[in-house]
Amino acid sequence: MRMQAEPAFDGKAFVAHLSTAPGVYRMFAGNDDLLYVGKAGNLKKRVGSYFLKPSMQPRIAAMVAQIARIEITLTRTEAEALLLEAQLIKTLRPRYNILLRDDKSYPYIHLTPGDYPRLAFHRGARNGGGRYFGPYPSAASVRETLALLHKLFRIRNCEDSYFRNRSRPCLQYQIGRCSAPCVGLITVAEYRLSAHHATLFLEGKSKLLLDELIADMEKASANLDFERAARMRDHIAAVGKVQARQFVQGAGRDLDVMACRIAEGVACVTVMSFRDGGSLGSRDFFPRLALDAGEADVLGSFLGQYFLDRPIPPELVLSHAPEQAELLAEALAAHAGHKVELKSVVRGDRARFLEMAETNAQAALTARLASRQTLLQRFAALRELLGLAQLPQRIECFDISHTMGEATVASCVVFGPEGAEKSRYRRFNIQGITAGDDYAAMHQALERRYRRIQNGEGCLPDVLLIDGGAGQVRQALDVLATLGVEGVCVVGVAKGDGRRSGHESLILGDSGRTLWPGPGSPASHLIQSVRDEAHRFAITGHRGRREKARASSSLEAVAGVGAKRRAALLKQFGGLAGVTRAGIEELMQVKGINRELAERIYSALHG
Repeated sequence: MRMQAEPAFDGKAFVAHLSTAPGVYRMFAGNDDLLYVGKAGNLKKRVGSYFLKPSMQPRIAAMVAQIARIEITLTRTEAEALLLEAQLIKTLRPRYNILLRDDKSYPYIHLTPGDYPRLAFHRGARNGGGRYFGPYPSAASVRETLALLHKLFRIRNCEDSYFRNRSRPCLQYQIGRCSAPCVGLITVAEYRLSAHHATLFLEGKSKLLLDELIADMEKASANLDFERAARMRDHIAAVGKVQARQFVQGAGRDLDVMACRIAEGVACVTVMSFRDGGSLGSRDFFPRLALDAGEADVLGSFLGQYFLDRPIPPELVLSHAPEQAELLAEALAAHAGHKVELKSVVRGDRARFLEMAETNAQAALTARLASRQTLLQRFAALRELLGLAQLPQRIECFDISHTMGEATVASCVVFGPEGAEKSRYRRFNIQGITAGDDYAAMHQALERRYRRIQNGEGCLPDVLLIDGGAGQVRQALDVLATLGVEGVCVVGVAKGDGRRSGHESLILGDSGRTLWPGPGSPASHLIQSVRDEAHRFAITGHRGRREKARASSSLEAVAGVGAKRRAALLKQFGGLAGVTRAGIEELMQVKGINRELAERIYSALHG
């Protein structure tokens, strides 16, 4: 199995298919030198700023001119991305991070020892006793967190000399950011409890903290102290905004996590490396896929090649168990000079690491499939399959979506050699037909679409794909003939045996012939991706139309979330915005929400 050569880097094309999720990006030069590490709450928007803005600082422009590739690591929350960025900068010391940032040590939050501990910003040697939390990638992030902590827990931030000589409360007490232990307005026990809560907050142990805050809010509400209840509600929302369990550190030993995903004849292997308890980030590989190879086969072949010239950690966590795993482990151990374990069934932190690697592998594979190079190859294969004189420049595909005839919507998606042309997508709300009559729905959508084009609105496609069999193709041919439209190659895409992807049959409208290109055909992969996009676009429109009349929370659209669970979610996170910011693990802290439901809620709120 050989690694495919990377295509020339095209920043704009890369950004076009980038995820909007939070994560970390790493920019590399042509000689594999790491140029820059950055984090983003929205990767598409942040990375796009390097390539889509008309001007930038000369130093940044010089860096961008050297970029040969960008690697992405998706995280669950922006807080995770913040910590991972700090770890990677500290470990890898990228060239432009050192140039663009000062070279001081990274800042920490310091909780001093004593009956009335101080919570403050710290940079330098950590030899002052107490607890140190960090490192943080910037002083601004420390100060932002400290401001929130002082507001939530009212821990002092003054120097000890100032603290010992106060005779009356200072301004921090007046604005509600200190409990004035200097003049005895709070007992030692109460103050240490607040310090304990702040420690739980910084350690990411949020369940007990949130339970106590919620109990306090409900108690205040029951006592008709609505002002205090509102303050506690705001505190809960603030905790939810910045609190996240960190899944990018904490591995108990050195290990590599590898996940493989295969789709449409392309394989992606994502490798995440953990050393000395911290993450070194991830990298994506696209090995050449052998005929009928599965994920386990790919990983088995990949392992031997990947570790030929790399140190092998004592533990490898794999998304799929390769054949003869024991024999492979023995071979790797002989090469490394120490015992090597291969694990594919894991729990706890390793399961979370593996889930993150699988998410990144899927995202990288999606971007690869949408790349221009892959699309051009598939367009050429489609031209050959259909016997077209020239490479098709425009493909349109129609699909119908409804629920037992309710809220029928037809979709039309447009693809060119550069990929999806989303600005040209159209939806048609179908009306005046018998409920569930897909033929009539398709006829109406096609007629409305091509009558507009006939009147000068847009242009005709070279290839018209219809999601359906001979009956749907006949509707398309009748509409085009009635409107006098010529020169369009009509192709019906009928589901294959067992509805298996890649086994569709193609019905040619001009001759009535049927083709079976098979799962290995690049042309078939192109048709599948266009058809699937039309299906997605139709379903989205159908759901929107069906639920347009609902004036309710987005949570109502999530199956399994009823009134009680909605109330519990909104209460724990302080509103819908807080629920949206929460990661899956945080959602699971709410009573009655398991992992499956948490994942469903997260997916619904993040598109």
